[in-house]
Amino acid sequence: MSIDATFAAWMLPFVLPICLYVAFTDLALMKITNKAVMALAMVFVVIGFFLLPFETYLWRLAAMMVTLVVGVILNMGGVMGAGDAKFIAAGAPFVALGDLQILMMLFMATILAATVTHRIVRMTPLRRLAPDWESWSKGKKFPMGLALGPCLALYLILGAHLGA
Repeated sequence: MSIDATFAAWMLPFVLPICLYVAFTDLALMKITNKAVMALAMVFVVIGFFLLPFETYLWRLAAMMVTLVVGVILNMGGVMGAGDAKFIAAGAPFVALGDLQILMMLFMATILAATVTHRIVRMTPLRRLAPDWESWSKGKKFPMGLALGPCLALYLILGAHLGA
């Protein structure tokens, strides 16, 4: 993996709770909160400044802005939710450019796992553990935070163990 293992290890304790919170709130409320997105962005802005070479830091901030613009356009077209677009943008600077292929494979796997798990739980008595969750009754709409949060968390976990 191209991600620096030290960078991933330092980021993981701060990012992991945010990712879990995003998965939970998207399941329960069908929302990825602005507080979570801002917290994720601030983790990178503050800690990334000390861990990355300055040029790399600036390029990753640029990646955040580019993905935000693309996400806003996709949101305007009805392709994704605003929270999803903002979370992707806030998570973009954590990803090393050389790991995009790995990240896409990881994202496909987490989407598949999240979708299957959500559909199974929704149709079984397990649903009674959280009967008021918004995502159970949204039909074809899917709480993408259930895949986005774990994807970023797993990427950093892998990066901490297998990174450069």
